[in-house]
Amino acid sequence: MSSSDKPELVERDVKDKVDDKEDNSGFIDKVKGFIHDIGEKIEETIGFGKPTADVAEIHLPCINLEKAEIVVDVLIKNPNPVPIPLVDIDYLIESDGRKLLSGLIPDAGTIHAHGEETVKIPVTLIYDDIKSTYDDIKPGSIIPYRLKVDLIVDVPVFGRLTLPLEKTGEIPIPYKPDIDMEKIHFERFSWEETIAILHLKLENMNDFDLGLNALDYEVWLSEVSIGSAELEKSAKIGKKGISYIEIPISFRPKDFGSALWDMIRGKGTGYSMKGHINVDTPFGAMKLPISKEGGTTRLKKNREDGGDDDDDEVC
Repeated sequence: MSSSDKPELVERDVKDKVDDKEDNSGFIDKVKGFIHDIGEKIEETIGFGKPTADVAEIHLPCINLEKAEIVVDVLIKNPNPVPIPLVDIDYLIESDGRKLLSGLIPDAGTIHAHGEETVKIPVTLIYDDIKSTYDDIKPGSIIPYRLKVDLIVDVPVFGRLTLPLEKTGEIPIPYKPDIDMEKIHFERFSWEETIAILHLKLENMNDFDLGLNALDYEVWLSEVSIGSAELEKSAKIGKKGISYIEIPISFRPKDFGSALWDMIRGKGTGYSMKGHINVDTPFGAMKLPISKEGGTTRLKKNREDGGDDDDDEVC
């Protein structure tokens, strides 16, 4: 055999290998196509389909100075003839691209066949954690947020699927109102029982309106409690605004000892006040504390013309 015949033998061998690869590739493609066709036939026959999900509502059941409790309602619809497990819920809350909170809820339940379920995702934002991480977030402010949720479900034919959801909104960082006692007006004065009206100034330190519904309070005069009460009171305090309210109080002056004599003599007597106000806000109802400590009060004397000047100055 001459040397010129060798290249022909090599070329034939290479050609046979190429043909084998093409045959194998064609076989694999046919198998893939067959499996795909079978999957489509099963899906058409039995009615399998991809579930859908949407954020139905976001609740703020509790907001106070320490935290905000958030509940996210996610509506999931299952078009399949069998129940599907909700494997995991992965969530993230961020503000201006900065993470505020993230978490994972495993084994979150099952969505019934041909049904729909509202899945609740409870999360809690701790304000101290946020403020210690991002010092530009101040009490009384409103911050934007973006909620991202990945629902991982296991569906026959399709396998594991991730359903991404996203929602934006705003959340407050509440701050307690500032309170001052402007004056005390005495309706009736006697040693056994004195009835007075406290004139209070409430200053809203927040970037959102407060709708006052009710308040509870207790007042101390020279470290002696002169009374407490709970009452309904309606007033609107605009953002960064001031409102004035009047609340009644009754007490027994003879129980005060030297504190009352200091007032009568024109000496300053310390007072303090603590309580809560129930308010409506654009973000839901809140119960905020009110307090004033270190105030000073003294009693005005009657005018020389005999007029009744029985208001108590408050400093």
